Formats: sequence, structure tokens, C-alpha cells
Amino acid sequence: MITPTTTRVENSTDANINQRIRDRTEDRLVQFTNANPHELTRRLVELDQEWDIERALEFNFSGVVLAGIALGTLSNRRWYLMPALAACFMMQHVLEGWCPPLSLLRRLGFRTAAEIDRERVAIKILRGNFACVDVPETARESTSSLLSAIEQ
Repeated sequence: MITPTTTRVENSTDANINQRIRDRTEDRLVQFTNANPHELTRRLVELDQEWDIERALEFNFSGVVLAGIALGTLSNRRWYLMPALAACFMMQHVLEGWCPPLSLLRRLGFRTAAEIDRERVAIKILRGNFACVDVPETARESTSSLLSAIEQ
């Protein structure tokens, strides 16, 4: 069964790793709860530059394919198996949301686009972008409840 694009990586990641990534996001938001608008805008720019897990996997895949082709051409034809194996892993990721490099990259802290977007929305709420939206005070006071409200 093909998993939904928006949740496939998080569903394929160990719950402890997902929680660690969420905790880091909450810790960053705590640092910005009393920040001035300039600092919040700077953080939004940083989030725009952050590589999500899909980009990291695509980069990894491209590097493995190029290395395999180069080594197969210059050294031994058996190296051509490397790009074939990488293509199988990428196909597995597309269909199931998991592939061998995913676990390592998630442990290194690479987030999904949705996880990055949650932080982006939380920063915009802290900055006051959504003044016309009724955000409960408890969500503003607790970054955990703020993230939970965004996830819903």
C-alpha cells in the first residue's frame, strides 16, 4: 500500500526519534517566545534555508548514483550495481516512506517539510502574523500546546 506523502516519513521513523525532533523544535520555540520581530524574521529565513529530509535523500541518492557510474566507468563494472541499489532504495522510499539512509538522516535531525512548516507557523504566530485568528492564550504560553494546536 502506498503511504500518504505528508506522513510517510514520520510514520516510518521510530517514535523516540520523532519525539526527539519535536523536543528540539519546542526548545527552539522556547528561545523565541520573547524574541523581537527582527529575530523572529531571521529565524523564518533560516527555516527557508533548512534542508528537509526529502532534499537530503535526493542529494544522497544523486551522490551515490554519480559515484557508482564514475567507479563503474573508471574501475570495475561491478560498481554499476551501486546506482541500481540506490534506485531500489529510492523507489522503496517513494512507495513506503522508508529506506536505509532515512534512519540515519532522521537521527541526525533532518526534519520533514511538515515539521519545518509547523515551526514556521509557530514563529509566525509568535510574531503576530495571525492576529485576526483567535489563538488561545494557553497555546501562546506553552510551545508544546502551540505545536499541538498547529498539528490539528
